[in-house]
Amino acid sequence: RHRVSRCFCVLCNLSVHTAMPATRRSPASERPSPSPQRRRSGVAKSAAAAPKQAAPSKLSLVDHVLLPLLLMVTTPTFCHITAWLTAQPEPTLSTLAAAAAAGPAALAADVLASTMPDAKAAVLLTAFSGLALLIYAIPGPVKFGPISDRGARPAYADNAMWHCVLFPLVFVLGAAGGLYPLSVLYDNFGATVGLLNFGGLAFCALLYAKGLSRLGLRPSGPDAGSSGKGLLFDYYWGTELYPQLGGVDVKRFVNCRISMTYWMLAGVSFAAASHSRHGRLDPGLVLCAASQFVYLVKFFYWEIGYMRSIDIITDRAGFYETWGCLVWVPSIYTLHTRSMVQLPSGLSWPAAGAIFAVGLLGVAFNFEADLQRQRFRETGGAALVWGRKPIAIEAEYHVTDPKSGKLARHTSLLLVSGWWGVARHAQYLFELTAAWSWGLLAGVGTHGALPLFYAAFLTVLLVHRAIRDEEKCSLKYGAAYAKYKAMVPYKIVPYVF
Repeated sequence: RHRVSRCFCVLCNLSVHTAMPATRRSPASERPSPSPQRRRSGVAKSAAAAPKQAAPSKLSLVDHVLLPLLLMVTTPTFCHITAWLTAQPEPTLSTLAAAAAAGPAALAADVLASTMPDAKAAVLLTAFSGLALLIYAIPGPVKFGPISDRGARPAYADNAMWHCVLFPLVFVLGAAGGLYPLSVLYDNFGATVGLLNFGGLAFCALLYAKGLSRLGLRPSGPDAGSSGKGLLFDYYWGTELYPQLGGVDVKRFVNCRISMTYWMLAGVSFAAASHSRHGRLDPGLVLCAASQFVYLVKFFYWEIGYMRSIDIITDRAGFYETWGCLVWVPSIYTLHTRSMVQLPSGLSWPAAGAIFAVGLLGVAFNFEADLQRQRFRETGGAALVWGRKPIAIEAEYHVTDPKSGKLARHTSLLLVSGWWGVARHAQYLFELTAAWSWGLLAGVGTHGALPLFYAAFLTVLLVHRAIRDEEKCSLKYGAAYAKYKAMVPYKIVPYVF
């Protein structure tokens, strides 16, 4: 998810998802101890045979060399181009095509000049990260992620709502106090993208070395090491699942406290930039920013759930996951709102309000689905779902005990009630509803197809993620997951897909 959420390109997933076997069940409640023999109300047991293992993939020139190399060249370039394009008086694909036709070399020079890192961007990102670190240190109840294939179980202080409240408050108060204009994120966007890009590439190199015990660094847990596919792929895919630096969880800090926070505040800053340029509030931009802000409040409320999602428990901290959150999210997830600063949406308040209402319903239903899953997990299947005792399937799975090296038996409950009984990934349908509403709020009549890029990208990403997730769940849970699929036959859209 949004989910955040969620990292950055379906092509990245297409090239890596067979390289590292991993396990996850979206509506599952993980339990580390052997299953109790007593029956639960509404719980059906499904015995597991010997655990299936994903066959190791062979080294592929396309999947492990050419495609990662292509993505590591094109995606940073694309982020720089969109940063330049949205600063133009008419940020449309026609403007980009005209500039390219007039002279590719001149366009490249303009793009580089507009995204060159500078001191202001460095100060901005330093202050941004420093505030996030201060709030990160606030204590909170300890919550746990799922047990990894090698027996590690990450722990997190549940303080996300402190961050959600304090960070926007400090940001707005700083602007009100005259420390910077509220439009500061837009005013420094090009240089910020450039600094994030170059800094992100270097940071991924550091994580690569850490996961391989180089440069005097050591992995933070057992889920580390080379993929066996060569240096290029290891840098791209990552060499460690749960890296920490100075006691700070890298994935949580980068994905949530930097990338999602920037996205949350970007709409506010871009709306202020638009107002300063045009002397009025743009209905499309204001309501798009408001919808995204509500969505991201929901994200932080659900942050522990995100730390149990496929983005975290499967994808290692490498270029495609960590660079994606540092650069791709701020660049592409804000594309539709950013494009409205120079060129207003052209929508009336009633038209924008209607689109906003549909998007808000998507956010609300997405929140309800995530909350059903989270409460089901935290109560071991005891929480009511839509006022009734939930239907669940009890499934067994196995992971390697890090001390003995032997396979240890564990159990999960697969939720079959609420939205998780309507479709196996119904939350993706609601997330896509919100995403398409944000693109439409930018005004397709004024901006063309450019603001729809994020929604189109997310559609492909989430459809592929659903397929990828189910492959791994089938390997993990075997007959239990087959039973779940029989009880809930639709992936995302009921009666359609």
